[in-house]
Amino acid sequence: MLLRSLIIPIYKNEANIPFLLEALRELTRDIESMEVVFVVDGSPDDSWALLRALLPEEPYPSRLVLLSRNFGSSSAIRTGIEFARGEHIAVMAADLQEPPQLVKTFFETLESDEADIVAGQRVGRKDPLMSKMFSNLYWTLYRYFINQEIPPGGVDVFACNKKVADVLAGIKEHHSYIAILLFWVGFRRKFVPYERQERRQGKSAWTFRKKTHLFLDTVFSFSDFPILLLTSVGSLGILLSAVWGAAIFIMRLLNKVPVQGYTTLLLVMLLGFSSLLFTQGIIGCYLWRCFENTKARPLAIVAGAEDWNGGEKTGEGE
Repeated sequence: MLLRSLIIPIYKNEANIPFLLEALRELTRDIESMEVVFVVDGSPDDSWALLRALLPEEPYPSRLVLLSRNFGSSSAIRTGIEFARGEHIAVMAADLQEPPQLVKTFFETLESDEADIVAGQRVGRKDPLMSKMFSNLYWTLYRYFINQEIPPGGVDVFACNKKVADVLAGIKEHHSYIAILLFWVGFRRKFVPYERQERRQGKSAWTFRKKTHLFLDTVFSFSDFPILLLTSVGSLGILLSAVWGAAIFIMRLLNKVPVQGYTTLLLVMLLGFSSLLFTQGIIGCYLWRCFENTKARPLAIVAGAEDWNGGEKTGEGE
């Protein structure tokens, strides 16, 4: 019986695959009853062909899945979850910048029932200075606008039990980040600190454009901050219009406004633009709620249940 599954999304990792398989051979010597699920996310290189040629010679159970095109890492991970057969499921990047031994720690934590979700928390990274600066800025904004529970360096590797995996697989949203879903679903979480390693082969496909798209997708899927900002700006504009209008009215009474029509024109412009922003914010609030209802997320997630009868425990459900 397979107790553990390790999911690895593959995209433009052809040059790194031999090193990846070598690391997995070493890892599976320390972890028994583990399968590895490779999900080739429409990679344009020869990753699929290379894995098909090399995997039959590997000593551990493996599954190889090919997606019809590049759907993104979150969709690839969800697909891997659907194919995984283990009771505990971990996700690891193919570039080996996260130490593979983290997976062993993840499984040990899950099997000791200390948590339902275990994630790596990056405490350092062996990357160029500019890359570190942009990464720190990116995740600072991410934590501020979206979810403050996310570690400062984000989440690249994690593991969860079957209960959580089934919930993640059941959330069918096209533009969502699976790491943020780990915090949305709740459950017990634990973090394992690690230092990110230097990339050995190839160039990261995690470009600035993809980061920007992910940030916007997550903001629009998990946060109403843009709508609240629009409404707040409109409300502030209306307030300032009233104050400025009173000031101009007093100036007009004191003959301090030499240009005729200036007062009326200024007030109309200030009040009109502010009212427009305010009403757009209100409409946005209604649209946001409609949008929330179309996502088909579960209204509640049961993490466990117990039955009692006269003080006696009679059953326990999942």
